[in-house]
Amino acid sequence: MRLAIVGLQWGDEGKGKIVDYLAKNFDVNARYQGGSNAGHTVRYDGKKVIFHQVPCGVLSKSVTGIIGAGCVLDPKILLEEIDNLRKYVDKVEERIKISKFCHLIMPYHILIDEIREGTKQAIGTTKKGIGVAYEDKYGRTGIRVGDLFRAEFFEKRLRINISRKNLILMDIYNAEPLSDNEIFDLYMRYAEKLKDMVVDDTKFLNDAITAGKNILFEGAQGALLDIDFGTYPYVTASHTITSSVGIGLGVPPRSVEHVLGVAKAYTTRVGQGPFPTEDSGQLGKMLRESGAEFGSTTGRPRRCGPFDAGLIRYAARIDGVTEIVLTKLDVLSGLDKIRIAIGYENAEEFDPFNIEHLTPKYIEVPGFKRDISGARSPDELPREARDYIRIIEDYTGLKVRYVSVGPERDAVVEM
Repeated sequence: MRLAIVGLQWGDEGKGKIVDYLAKNFDVNARYQGGSNAGHTVRYDGKKVIFHQVPCGVLSKSVTGIIGAGCVLDPKILLEEIDNLRKYVDKVEERIKISKFCHLIMPYHILIDEIREGTKQAIGTTKKGIGVAYEDKYGRTGIRVGDLFRAEFFEKRLRINISRKNLILMDIYNAEPLSDNEIFDLYMRYAEKLKDMVVDDTKFLNDAITAGKNILFEGAQGALLDIDFGTYPYVTASHTITSSVGIGLGVPPRSVEHVLGVAKAYTTRVGQGPFPTEDSGQLGKMLRESGAEFGSTTGRPRRCGPFDAGLIRYAARIDGVTEIVLTKLDVLSGLDKIRIAIGYENAEEFDPFNIEHLTPKYIEVPGFKRDISGARSPDELPREARDYIRIIEDYTGLKVRYVSVGPERDAVVEM
């Protein structure tokens, strides 16, 4: 099987847990976009493990993790992440592969991102340099992982880039210039540590497909953060939707056989931008506290509100999703009533161009009081919880395949 896991909201839907849960049935887990701005949280042996760049499936010892060409890579964060993973998995670095076509995040990308986010033009990035690195990629001035092993070319490109970035830093941002010698030496040290992980991901993955391997394609962020189809300009710098798999990994579009969408049982977003069902009152506060809704990468509090079926219908359409995973249903336990946005009072459907003006149309359904974190089968869920799931199915037109009922690895109900 070749399965893509995609987020259907603004990210933070719990994709990491689902990838980890399903990974035992796969041989390869490939990330196709994003960078260290992603934060996938997995529970392992009772401890919280946060992934940023490494595919979450590597906690299963049979899985090889691929960081694809569509990603951008911060070597410092990657190496720290690998060091942390060694606490849980022996020789994990032997199962991590990095595309030689993947673009590098450089110190000047991070610095410029941080400076921009301190201005009135801030859009709420993670300040990890992701967008600035993608700018250089598409501006054809980027530096790729494979360039680290062409030292003369790397040095020439680096010095040209830093001379240009220093002009921007000094003349526009009134910041201190960066040292090209220090950065060159640093990245040469990174090259030595990374060299055994670097592969041609197009060959690796196409060979795996030919050999009939099971491949799990892992996306970062969510559909509403897609650079084209999300709530622009409050989006990430890459394509988060299913179509990005082929582009980000160098495999044919037909490589994806099935797509599984992930959505929370309510809605959250982090950073700036419009949010139709945001609740700034007691419900939003309760969801944030009960759901531990703070960014895995930045620690920023997430904005929270009721489930938005119209948003999910839109995301499912652009992702090719017919089945979903509903996460964090347990967070809703204890509510007398649960509101669901089934559409909009002033629009037939969700439209990113009109999102600021959408007025949600709500229905209210009975809540459930019982703790459901121990449920492992549908009949162990309260009737009200099962009804809530059916209502989501009715208004999204999607089959709920799995329900996450707690943070632990096995806290999943297959419907």
